[in-house]
Formats: sequence, C-alpha cells, structure tokens
Amino acid sequence: MLQPIHTNAMLYSVETENLSYRFPRGVGSSVLPFPPSASAPQILHNVNLRVPEGSIYGFLGQNGAGKTTTLRLILGLLTKQQGIIRVLGKSFEENRIAGLREIGSLIESPSLYSHLTASENLTIYQKIHGVPKGRIAEVLDLVGLARTGTKKAAEFSLGMKQRLGLAIALLHKPSLLILDEPTNGLDPNGIIEMRELLKQLQREQGITILISSHLLSEIEKLVTHVGIIHGGKLLFQGTLEELLQKREKSSQIILETSDARRTMSVLEQFHITGRVESSSVILPFLERETIANIARELVREDISLYGIRAQNDDLETIFMNLVKD
Repeated sequence: MLQPIHTNAMLYSVETENLSYRFPRGVGSSVLPFPPSASAPQILHNVNLRVPEGSIYGFLGQNGAGKTTTLRLILGLLTKQQGIIRVLGKSFEENRIAGLREIGSLIESPSLYSHLTASENLTIYQKIHGVPKGRIAEVLDLVGLARTGTKKAAEFSLGMKQRLGLAIALLHKPSLLILDEPTNGLDPNGIIEMRELLKQLQREQGITILISSHLLSEIEKLVTHVGIIHGGKLLFQGTLEELLQKREKSSQIILETSDARRTMSVLEQFHITGRVESSSVILPFLERETIANIARELVREDISLYGIRAQNDDLETIFMNLVKD
C-alpha cells in the first residue's frame, strides 16, 4: 500500500504559480536574445503545479507538451522568465543551493562517464555530496546494478544506464526525486521493477516523487496524484481517484436480457434512453440504486436478466478527451 497523503494541512514539495516560458528566438544559433520577443513560441502558459509532500505525482503529457521544460525550470536548468517556483516550501531563486541539496533528479538521458564502471561513476558523486562510501553499494543494490562489477558504462544497455542515473539521483538521500521518463529503455520486467522501487522509496522513506511520462497505463499503477499537461497548459490536476471518477462518469452500462425490445420499454418507465446493439442494451452512466431498480422491474416483467456490466473508458481515452476538449 502507498503511504496515505494527509490533506488537512496540505504541504507541497513543489509549487509553481503562473509559470510561463518562451524559448528565445534563434535557438541553436550564436545569438539568443533574452528575454524573448513576443513572437517567440510560448511553451508554458501559466502552469500552477501542486505536488503534495510525500506523494508520487505523475506529470502526464504527449511529447512536446511541456513536461521536460517545466521540470528543467523547477531544477534551475532553464532560466525562469515568468512566475513563481517554490521547492520544499521555499522560493527556489532565494534558496537554490540549499534546495538542490534536497533534490535528486534524472532528466532525459543520465550524464555518465562511459569509461568508468557503475561504482566508479558513483564514487565521483559520492565525493561531491560528501556521503559515506558505503552508500554506493546501497544504491547499486537498490537499483539492481550490484553485480555489474568491472563492466564499463559504455557497455551498459539503455535500461542499465537509466538505473545508474537513478542510483546517482538517490545517492545523497534526497527528500524530493524528479524523474523525466525514467522507464525509457526498460523491458517490461524492468518497468515493473522500477515501479516497485519507486513505491518502496515513497512508502519506506517518505520521498516525494515527481515523475513525468506519456505512458498512462503504467502511471495508473504507480501514482497517488496526477497532472495532465497539453500544449503548455495544465488541463487536470488532482488525485488519481479524482481522475478515475471521470472514467466512471463516462462509463456505459450494458444489459444482457432475453428480450431487448421489451427491455427498452421498461427503460421508458424510468425516462432513460438506451440503444440496442446486437442482443445487448447500452445505457449511459447510472447510479447504482437506479440500476438496481431497473433490474427489479425487468424481473417483475418476466424478462430474464443474464448480466449487467460497466464498460469504462481507459485512462488513455480520458486523456485524449481532455486534450480534444
């Protein structure tokens, strides 16, 4: 079970207010005007992110939606142009160094020394952070790289490199972990192991995890909270349960009866409009008590009821409906 989030006095590990960003014109050239002109493409539009302390927050969006730009701004990898960023309750601008000491991050591809082993890579960061040498073996075991031995990082698969990047992010025992597409390159078993590892970190160590992804089916199994971004705009933000309620309200009820035509007559008594597909009757979302009343009336009318089931939209469908709207 994931660690419960106490909402009576909600504390946020990450907050942004009206965070907006335009890429400077001429990106890639030798001249980058800053601040950018009004005609420069706007990447973020007044994003108000709220990542509760102790949560696993899934930041979802298609490629190019603004996920990585937002995370880079939170980490100070891009210069903020407009808005407010608070990390661990403090202004990031005013407490940048202290804030970064409490953050572990993996943005896009990890920066590794390809000619060094996993342990040697971690030794460099161990000296930077000033943590005990024993911590190296701990994090290597934690991410499943304890047996890589003398193998160089250049020989690692993409998935192993992602694991090593996560080990580096965890080395100094951060209270906030920011991960950008951490399952890239992992096989199905590796994705499951990564998911369980992140749950363990949140459950046992109370680490807040902000994770971006475009894999809704995988995020559903991991997170406590969700933010959906599209075109630089935050379309939804709330708990996973609140997002699932959207799925329930968009569901359909399917009745399997012995006589679809007579079933439609019974539905007219309840002022409910359905439709017949093959031998089934398709109804819109209904409250449970209404479904029970319909079932009782069908039995009273001597109509055999073979089955009642709900057909829910998956999260991908909900996501696409949000984007479309």
